[in-house]
Amino acid sequence: MYNNIKATFEKGFSNVVFSSLEFLFAYLPITLILYYSIPSTGWRNAVLFLVSLVFYAWGEPVYVILMAVTILADYVFGYAIGAGRENRRRAKLLLVLACVFNLGILFFFKYYNFIAENLRFILPFLPELNVELPIGISFYTFQALSYVIDVYRGDTEKQDNPIDFGAYVTMFPQLIAGPIVKYRDVAAELKERTITPDRVADGIRVFIVGLAKKVLLADMAYELWSAVEASDSPSAAYAWFGILLRTAQIYFDFSGYSDMAIGLGRILGFEFLENFNYPYISKSITEFWRRWHISLSTWFREYVYIPLGGNRRGLLLQYRNMLVVWLLTGLWHGDSWNFVLWGLYYFILLAIEKALGKERLDKIPSVLRHIC
Repeated sequence: MYNNIKATFEKGFSNVVFSSLEFLFAYLPITLILYYSIPSTGWRNAVLFLVSLVFYAWGEPVYVILMAVTILADYVFGYAIGAGRENRRRAKLLLVLACVFNLGILFFFKYYNFIAENLRFILPFLPELNVELPIGISFYTFQALSYVIDVYRGDTEKQDNPIDFGAYVTMFPQLIAGPIVKYRDVAAELKERTITPDRVADGIRVFIVGLAKKVLLADMAYELWSAVEASDSPSAAYAWFGILLRTAQIYFDFSGYSDMAIGLGRILGFEFLENFNYPYISKSITEFWRRWHISLSTWFREYVYIPLGGNRRGLLLQYRNMLVVWLLTGLWHGDSWNFVLWGLYYFILLAIEKALGKERLDKIPSVLRHIC
């Protein structure tokens, strides 16, 4: 099963667990029975923490310990910063250590192979480790790090209970592929949440819609795309058909997974923010990235772009900040030069739109803006 999960992720953003019979007819019913049989929110958090660790071990048995270490470290960092926030120098030092710890782990597991491969011609002694990428590490690292940063800023209170914090980081609906949930958005629900039949029914509806997107649309589009990709000499029309299929597969796969996560969260009493808002109706690249993977765009804006100065320090520095964000966004998506160029490509498009301004952009026919 572990190899099947790995193979499925190579297709794109697919997660075999949510759409598998094992998940739908074994893991999920058992989880909900255990969860609903306990009336106390605190004990429900403990159950959620436990079943989420089981869920992760289902796909990544080797790296459960790494996740546990991350949870413990960030709980300690957050608690220490929150308990001594009045000592800003000490709190800032702890924040820096937390950033180094979290980003260091992410850097090693996600980028070591890429960097070693590119530097080995001048540093031949770099070992070839063939580091395996833990599933979901980008998502849970960003969540844990946002908690520590928000505690430092005073945007949220420290979490005193390590089990509750662990439940937040490992929450299985959004653990593998998001959306990225900020601690402050669910802090109140971790303390007390009300589960009603209407809310559960709405969660089931959203989950089924997401499941249909993934199984009926994304998986079918992937199979058709595979046939186009395997063609030796496709015509131009056939190649463009394949590109459209691949685009549809990525969108329905990722948005379907987000819908399933939001639906499951609602069933458990949590309200996750929307992650996709009809991105392909956008009439500009700027609008597109306000609608596509909203939780990631929001994370980079709040924790990278604004701390760098945002648009408050002049146009030149604003472009610099945009460049940094989009290079990091490209690298976040993958460890290859293709993703670096992908991030640079979107930076250039966004910079052009920024230079044109809204008035000039609005003068371009909406059909052309939509196509571009």
